Amino acid sequence: MKITLLTVGKTDRDWVRQGLEIYLSRLRHYINFSIVEIPELKNVSAFTKDQIKIKEGTLILKNIRPDDEVILLDEHGREFRSVEFASFLRERTDYASRDMVFVIGGAYGFSQEVYQRANSKISLSKMTFSHQMVRAIFAEQLYRAFTIIRGEPYHHE
Repeated sequence: MKITLLTVGKTDRDWVRQGLEIYLSRLRHYINFSIVEIPELKNVSAFTKDQIKIKEGTLILKNIRPDDEVILLDEHGREFRSVEFASFLRERTDYASRDMVFVIGGAYGFSQEVYQRANSKISLSKMTFSHQMVRAIFAEQLYRAFTIIRGEPYHHE
């Protein structure tokens, strides 16, 4: 099994990239994890928000295989406590053979086609974070979940 974080746009903030590097190196001890960055669209000022979502959606769907489990990081998704997220992951890593793809969309969210392809949606918080910050926050939560699954002392409850 493999977990991929699929993002729209490059990680262009140094502090986000540094945070990602920390958790990428830690996650390699638990799971095959990678980040795939889809380039941002060029000359978007001529497009409506819906046109941008559709174009980004096409690029997202090109990076998803038919047998992948697709989980959108979406403000309207299910919220988890860290322990609950660990259980969510454990169920999938223990009993499923499908690769998981977590998707962070662009500034305007996802197209209908992406929502239709998704197997589920999760929200990291009721608050809104920048798309850059979500990358580091998600990687840390993924790492935290695997330490919970293994009973390691990173998470305190």
